[in-house]
Amino acid sequence: MRSRAALIAALIAAPFATASAQPIQGLYVSAGAGLNIPQSVHATVVAPGFSSGSLRLNQNLGYGLTGSIGYALGGGARFEVEGDYINDGVKGSQTAGNGHVRTTGVMANALYDFDVRSRYVFPYLGVGAGYMWTRLDGNAVGTAMNVNSGKFAWQFIAGAAFPIPNTPGLSLTAQYRLLDVTGGERFTGSGGSLELGPQFNHTLTIGLRYAFNVTPPAAPAPTPVAAPAPAPARSYLVFFDWDKAALTDRARQIVREAAEASTHVHYTQLRVNGYTDTSGSAAYNQALSMRRAENVAAELVRDGVPRAVIAIHGFGETHLLVPTGPGVREPQNRRVEIIIG
Repeated sequence: MRSRAALIAALIAAPFATASAQPIQGLYVSAGAGLNIPQSVHATVVAPGFSSGSLRLNQNLGYGLTGSIGYALGGGARFEVEGDYINDGVKGSQTAGNGHVRTTGVMANALYDFDVRSRYVFPYLGVGAGYMWTRLDGNAVGTAMNVNSGKFAWQFIAGAAFPIPNTPGLSLTAQYRLLDVTGGERFTGSGGSLELGPQFNHTLTIGLRYAFNVTPPAAPAPTPVAAPAPAPARSYLVFFDWDKAALTDRARQIVREAAEASTHVHYTQLRVNGYTDTSGSAAYNQALSMRRAENVAAELVRDGVPRAVIAIHGFGETHLLVPTGPGVREPQNRRVEIIIG
């Protein structure tokens, strides 16, 4: 029992050792279903009525169902309460027989989401502890049984969430669980009673998760067009598609206008400042804003501006043109500003 407690403590501590961002914050619900792969279970006879003093339950592949409600604290950590149901058939034992092993219970889980610099996948790890009830029915152990018995259980969780595009808050999940129902469950039937050893279940599930506290992206706005001015402008805005640093045809046209205007005014420096919207992590957005600024600077050089007079800066998701909350894809914030001065 001490070794199990040490393992649980280590698994809880390891994910929280690295600070990172997470895709959700606040209340969420999730559900999943999939294949359960049980390991054979040793059982010990503790009363007369069986053909031998011990036996092994050999279980068929079964299925597992999960449902949970949780809360993401921010910074990667989240906690949830989960209900589980596992149903496996018994294909025989030393006493022969058939029937079902049904396991139902409640678990409290601690999980951690990892930011791997991708908008499309968020892996996570977790551990849980709770109480599970096992029901043997039919003739699973060679004697008529239809009873329940419960015991402490713990589990290890590894999975990944895949946000569904254009559906804020909804993600597809894929998950592996190792569930250990600790030994000592006792069952009494018409012909005697027995005590089960630890039950290990390997469950693979596919499911959905919905987070309630996700701000829908703003409706796409048309790319603003600079109004004609009688004199060359001193600043120009170049806009980008979401999560892109490549220049569009319209962007190249604006850069060309800025390069031409720089030949008609007196200036000492040409500043190129890159920005992003608030979707994605801060570190990712900082790098993206620099790539955008560098691409605009390279286009200015191709249009005849000396590289020595160009100063490049990336400001990430700061200095928003249109103020928004976190996680909002605002087109006017995805920009590079060319300032001639």
